[in-house]
Amino acid sequence: MRFISAVALAAIAGAAHAAPPPASAFGRVPAVADTAISPDGRRVALLGGTSEQRFVSIATIDDPNMPVLSLGEAEAISLRWAGNDHVLARMAYWKSDGPRLAYRFERNVSINTQGQAVTRLLEGDAFAQYGLQQPVLGVVAGPPANAFVLALAPIEANSGMDTRIKRKGTDGWGVALMKVDPATGKGMRVERGDSDTVSWALNAAGEAKVRLDVDELTHKFEIYARSGARAWTQIWQGPNYESRRQYLGYSAPEDAIYLAIGDRIVRKPLAGGPDQPVGQPLNGVSPNMIWDPHRIAPVAIVGGTERPLYNWLDAELGATHAALSKAFKGKEVTLWEWSTDRTRFIVRVASPSSPGVWYLFDKSRKELSPLGEEYPELKDAAFGQTSWITYKARDGLEIPAYLTLPPGLTAGAKPPLIVLPHGGPTSRDGYEFDYLAQFLATRGYAVLQPQFRGSWGFGDAFEQAGAGEWGGKMQTDLLDGIAAVADKADASRVCVVGASFGGYAALAGATMHPEAYKCAASVSGISDLGLMLEQQWRTSGDDSAKVGELRAMLGAAEKGKLNATSPAQLVTKATAPILLVHGDQDTVVAPQQSQVMANALKAAGKPVDYVVLAGENHYMTRSATRTQMLQALDTFLAKHLPATN
Repeated sequence: MRFISAVALAAIAGAAHAAPPPASAFGRVPAVADTAISPDGRRVALLGGTSEQRFVSIATIDDPNMPVLSLGEAEAISLRWAGNDHVLARMAYWKSDGPRLAYRFERNVSINTQGQAVTRLLEGDAFAQYGLQQPVLGVVAGPPANAFVLALAPIEANSGMDTRIKRKGTDGWGVALMKVDPATGKGMRVERGDSDTVSWALNAAGEAKVRLDVDELTHKFEIYARSGARAWTQIWQGPNYESRRQYLGYSAPEDAIYLAIGDRIVRKPLAGGPDQPVGQPLNGVSPNMIWDPHRIAPVAIVGGTERPLYNWLDAELGATHAALSKAFKGKEVTLWEWSTDRTRFIVRVASPSSPGVWYLFDKSRKELSPLGEEYPELKDAAFGQTSWITYKARDGLEIPAYLTLPPGLTAGAKPPLIVLPHGGPTSRDGYEFDYLAQFLATRGYAVLQPQFRGSWGFGDAFEQAGAGEWGGKMQTDLLDGIAAVADKADASRVCVVGASFGGYAALAGATMHPEAYKCAASVSGISDLGLMLEQQWRTSGDDSAKVGELRAMLGAAEKGKLNATSPAQLVTKATAPILLVHGDQDTVVAPQQSQVMANALKAAGKPVDYVVLAGENHYMTRSATRTQMLQALDTFLAKHLPATN
C-alpha cells in the first residue's frame, strides 16, 4: 500500500536520555492538528506542521502524489470535507476595529484536491462578514456538494417569521442558515432565525429539521421541530440556559432528537409520541454521543469516569473499535472519521503516557498505516505514570482525580506536588496525554489533577454541587486532594498551577489558603470576579443568558461575596510567590485580569512575576509562546519549589 505520511517526522534515535526533553518539545503545537477522510474514502486531508508554518496536505490513497498547501503562520483549527473535491480548513485571524478593539474571527477556507485555496466561504456576503464564527452545520456530498453554514443576517419581519419577533422587536441581528458552494464560496439563505435562534440541525439532504433557541427574556432553552409541514413547533423546553447541554443531537433516519433526561437518554420523535429510553441508566455519569456524519445517526453513547466507556448502538462500528482497542491495549482508541462505506477509518490513539498518534485503517485490507505523531520530538521519552484515584472531600463528597508520578521515581520517595486544577470549570481532564502535566512530571514533580465538584462528566448532581462554590468547596476539594496523596507526594511542598478557571483556583489558593501552598502560578487566569462580570456585560449584555449562567455559577453574584472570593481583593493574605502568565490577545479571559492582580500584589509588596505572551490567545495556539510559558513556569518552580531538596 503506497501511502505517504503527511508529516515529516523528526528522526529521533536511541532510547530516552536521562535529561528530560526540552520545554520546546512539550510546548510545540501538535504536529497533527486534525485529519479528515473524503466521503468516498479515496483521500485523506491532514492539518499539520508548526504554528509558524501550518499546512494542509491532501493524499490520495495508493497514489504517491501529495499536494500541500502552505498556510504560513496561522491559527488552523480543523478540517472537514465538503463532498469529495473540496476540504474546508477552519482558520482564525485577528481584525482590528479602531485603535483599541480587536476581534478574533473564524472562517472556512475551501481547498481543492490539487492543494489550492479556492475561496473563503461567504467571503463577499455583506452580512456574514460580521459574524465572529462560521460553524459548518452540515454537508451534502452531492453532486453538487454544498456546505451549510451558520452566519449573521439582519432580523427582518415578514409573515413567514415567528410571531415572537413582533413581541421582541425587529431591529438587530440574528442567525441565518446559508447553503454554500465550496467551489465558489457563494451562498444563499435557506433559513432565517429570530432573536432567540442559535442554531439548526439538518437531515442528510441539508434540510433544517430542528431549530435550537434560547429565549432572550426567560433564558430557557427551546427545541423546535419541523416534521413534514413547514411550520415550526416547539417539542421541548428546558428550565434554563444550562439545560442546553441536555440536547444530544438529531437522528435523521429516526426523525427524532436525543435528550439526557434524568438518569436516562431518551429518543423523542419529531412527529410526537412517547419518549423512548435508549441504552442503560447513566448511573450518575454525564453522557456524550458519537454520530455518523454521513447517515446523521447516533452510533454510540459514551460515558465513563477514568476513561471513556462505549455503549455502541451501531454493531458494525463497535466491532471495528473493539478490534483496534485490542490491538492498542491500554490506550484510548478514537474512531475519528470514516468513509461513507465504512471501509476506511481515521484513527487516533493516545493515553496519559503516550502522545497522540494518527493512523489510516483500511478494513478491507486489514492494514494500519501511520499518518503522523502529534509530538514527534517526544518519541521514546520517559513519561510519568498516571493512576486514577478517588478521595472524600471534607463534606463526604467523593472526588475523582488523576495522579501522575515522575518517571524513574525511587521506591518510597515523595516528590513535591503540583496541584493542577482544570479550566471550565464545567469541564474535566480526560484519559489523554496532557502536555503540561507530563512536562511537570518529567521535571520531577507529582501532579494531581482533581475533578473537583462542578466538573462536567460525573452527573448533574456533582456538577450542580459546584454552584456558588468557586471560592468555597471547589477550593477545599483541592486541599483534601493534597491530604489524600500524602503517602505518595510531599504534602508540605506543594504548588498550585492552573489555566483559565484553573488559574483562578491557583490565585484563590494563594490568597484564601496561603498555608497550603509554597507557590502559585496562573495562566490566563481570573483574579477579580466583579471585573469578570463587568467584562461579560460589555460583550453580552447584563440581561443575557451567558451573564445569567455566570451569576448562577458564582452564587447570585452579590458584591460582598464577589470581593470575598476575588484573589485581587485578597492580596494582603498572600504569602507565597505568584507567577502570572497571560496572552495579550486573550478574548476569553481579558489580560486585564492578570494585570490587575500584578498591580495589586506589587502595591502590597508581595512577590510576583508577570509574563505577557505577545500575540497569544486564550488557547495557547502558538509554539513559541507555549514554550515561553513552560520555560517561565520551569524557572519559577526551580526557584520556589525545586524538585530536589
